[in-house]
Order: sequence, then structure tokens, then C-alpha cells
Amino acid sequence: MQRTLRLLAIVAGLCVTTEALAQKYPVRPVKIMVGFSAGGPVDVVARIIADRLGNKLGQAFVVENRAGANGMIAAEGVAHAEADGYTMLACNSSTITLNKTLFKDIRYDPEKDLAPLTTIVSAPLVLVVNPENPKTADIKTVADLVAAAKAKPGELAYGSGGNGNLAHLAMELLSQKAGVKMIHVPYRGGAASEVGILAQEVLAVFDPLSAVPLVKAGKLRALAVSSAERLPSLPDVPTVAEAGYPGFDLSFWVGFFMPKATPAPILEALHREIIAAATDPMLKERLETQGVVSVLSPVEYAAKIAKETTELAEVVAAANIKAE
Repeated sequence: MQRTLRLLAIVAGLCVTTEALAQKYPVRPVKIMVGFSAGGPVDVVARIIADRLGNKLGQAFVVENRAGANGMIAAEGVAHAEADGYTMLACNSSTITLNKTLFKDIRYDPEKDLAPLTTIVSAPLVLVVNPENPKTADIKTVADLVAAAKAKPGELAYGSGGNGNLAHLAMELLSQKAGVKMIHVPYRGGAASEVGILAQEVLAVFDPLSAVPLVKAGKLRALAVSSAERLPSLPDVPTVAEAGYPGFDLSFWVGFFMPKATPAPILEALHREIIAAATDPMLKERLETQGVVSVLSPVEYAAKIAKETTELAEVVAAANIKAE
């Protein structure tokens, strides 16, 4: 009986300590590790949120760029950092959902080592063809593209920003769902693949949001968007799911994580403040330069990660995709 009471007292003391820690948090600067170079989407989002958190919580949130290995260097650093609330990770979707499948030497487990806070922005891909290309002039829907691919199995070429890139996987996923086979032409980045389709080197591309102005100018024709919902800037363009492939939902997203064992009150406080920042009208406008503002609860975020990780692993295995 006395032993039980002592254990209860210890547990109660730990709870009080944790709550007190959260109430005082933060008492020193917080590091936000970014696995990509300054000026890119992850870095831009991280710095917008960092400024807001610093102003609201009274301590500096300092962005530290540790670029390399598709975000793995920064992710590993946070995964193995002390779980005291003073090391945060800002990363993109591939760091979490793809690296585990593509790289054998990965030294962190996203689901076991990192606690998800929320996504901030989500950038769908736009499936486009070149209306000036004679081979795609009559392709106006996803069904048209699929029919063309079925008519010439293994002959139609599509571009992406590189082997294992999300645009590559999106087209492979569509191909698998539609039962077609196309030729993959990897470029060195999304901008290069965009040049490739404009130059009529490839017939289709899942393009980043940089394609929107080209679509509006008539230089590219949008067949569908990769997200579960339509893109506000292209309201008349259906989703791939609406085009006949239910459940299709892939986007390039940017989000935040903490080491897994970070005290729950600190995770809750950070989640609350990040959500407030992302939904503030003034900050939202700045964030929307990087995509559609999209925030989730930690539970929703974890479910999203699990679904995408499983789905993309199946695509990688079926297409025998290897990391470059």
C-alpha cells in the first residue's frame, strides 16, 4: 500500500513538473532545423512561422539550415536531439514519407522518432499537357491521356523533376491505377521538366504550382490536380479523384515536428501557436505564396503520414524505383 502511494506521489510530482515546464516554456531560444537551402519553400515557411512564434512566446525561434540528403541530415538531428522542446524540424513531405522507402542508409524513423505538430502549406501538383504539341492537342481530360497511353503502350513519355521525385511517383500512381505504362524522363528539378514539356520533349508532367500562370496563359493545358480538393486558383480543373480515380491524393506539403518524447504540454502549446500563426490573415497571405494553407491536428497529421508512406512504398515497389 505504501509503495503504491509513493508511486502515485512520484507520478503526481512528474505531472506538476511537466505542467510547470510548459507554463514557463520557452526559457531560451528554440532551434528550427531546416533540411533544405535558404530561400526554398521549407525555409520560407519556417522563417514566417519562426518570427510569429518568437513574438508570441518571448524567445527567439532560430532557423538553422542543414541542407542535404533530401532533408535527412536535419531530420536525423532532430530525431536524436534531447526532447526538451528546444529543437524543432521543418521539412517537406518527402523527408517523412519517401526517404524511409528510397534510402537504405536512413538513420531515423519518422513515425517512431518524431512527433508531428501540423502541416502548414500543401502544394498540389497539376497534371498538364502542351496544347501546341500535335501529339497532345486533342488530349483534354485524364481519360484522354489514359486512352492515348493504352493505344501506345510504353511509348508515351512523361517528365518529372527527378527519379523518386513526388511528380514521378504521382504519375506512376496514376499509371498503376489506370493500368497503363508510360516512359519516365527524369529532369534535374521541376523547372527543367516544365521546360521539357514546353519544348515538346515529353507529353505530360505533374507540374508544381508554377504551372498555374502558364495554364492561365494557354501555354499548358491542365487535366487535373493531384490533391483531394480542387485548387482555388484553377477552380474549373477537376481532381484526379474526380476524373475517375477515387482516393488519389498527393501533394507536396511543409510541416513541423518535434522529437518524439517531447512533453505533451509543450507539443500542445506549439501546435496551438503554429495553428494561430498559419490562420492569421496577414501571415496566411504570405504563406499562400508557397501553396494552399492546410493545418491538421497531430492525430490527423500522423494518419496522413501513415497513409502516404504506405501508398508511396507500394508505388516505389511496383515501379522498382531506385534513389539516384
